[in-house]
Amino acid sequence: MLNVAIIGAGAISAAHITAYLAFPERCKIVAVVDMYAEKAQKRINEYGLEGAQAVTDYHELLDQNIDLVSVCTPPYTHAPITCDFLHAGTHVLVEKPMASSLQEADMMLEAAQKSGKLLSVVAQNRFTTPMMKLKYVLDSKLMGPILHVQVDSFWWRGHNYYDLWWRGTWEKEGGGCTLNHAVHHIDAMLWMMGPPVELQAMMANTAHDNAEVEDISMAMLRFQEGALGMITSSVVHHGEEQQLIFQGKEARVSAPWKVVASTARTNGFPEPNPDLEQQIQKLADDLADVIHVGHAGQVENVLNAIETESPLLVDGKSGRNTLELIVGIYKSASTGEKVTFPLKAEDAFYTREGIMQHAVHFYEKKTAVENFEDLGITLGRKLES
Repeated sequence: MLNVAIIGAGAISAAHITAYLAFPERCKIVAVVDMYAEKAQKRINEYGLEGAQAVTDYHELLDQNIDLVSVCTPPYTHAPITCDFLHAGTHVLVEKPMASSLQEADMMLEAAQKSGKLLSVVAQNRFTTPMMKLKYVLDSKLMGPILHVQVDSFWWRGHNYYDLWWRGTWEKEGGGCTLNHAVHHIDAMLWMMGPPVELQAMMANTAHDNAEVEDISMAMLRFQEGALGMITSSVVHHGEEQQLIFQGKEARVSAPWKVVASTARTNGFPEPNPDLEQQIQKLADDLADVIHVGHAGQVENVLNAIETESPLLVDGKSGRNTLELIVGIYKSASTGEKVTFPLKAEDAFYTREGIMQHAVHFYEKKTAVENFEDLGITLGRKLES
């Protein structure tokens, strides 16, 4: 039985608690930490976490018998909390984004390497049936080489969303919608396509004058084999439709699921290729559905890795790759320059201080509330058809 602690009792902590409770024979939540003791105790009471202690300072747990922690705090705190627990001999599952800078991400990777403990970064959208099927189909190469990828990470957040004290600043949130919303879909794209070699980006703040950061960005990518891509990240899109589309030489597939295959007529114009469509559809249909979805699926993967030394689906290096692409978007959008990868330690955008100094500050944050009412949040669509 693994002892688990939840670090941070904000809205996302509910998803982690529910995920661990799906495996009562394998793990037990023994502590919930929050700077506001009443928030930690509320989570304990809400989920009936018998015997769990409410703690206001995570340092109190570093010398206790904790096997695994979920870090559910604001991005700027991820690195110190993660490193402290790794050095204390505790496995870590940290919420997205991994950190607010590449320097901090590298500190986390080094701590994991030195401690020999596991570091996993939350990317719960991978643990869904549509994403698994999409990855399976792409890996089959039935579509031929991928020529273009389109990522539409469309969300909507009201003006007061950025009133929360740590949101909307380069220092504490680390960025806007590109880092904290599109991170899900950027992770999935990198999982399926691998990293780009260069990009050009633009960003703006069109509707949230209480935030320093962007509320929409667009990036054009070029991949090693010549494919192009486009990522749109937004919190100004009503309806929050989200999609990933992969155009192969022989067919296209997407989440939400759609498969279309074409062949050329004698004049070069398209006509349907139903045989290939059926092959791809059968391949997708033959893959079993995911049993534990979202955070529960990722928690299961982490528990398996701890218990059997099986591989993590989303490790620290994967989290860093996602962060590096996002930092590249911020660099290009702030400087107007084309960005090539990898970004090196001497890059002006490598540290949080460098990002704070060089990234565009759209507005001055003037409003800061300590807490919102404890309401439900949207975690993104499962991209089902």
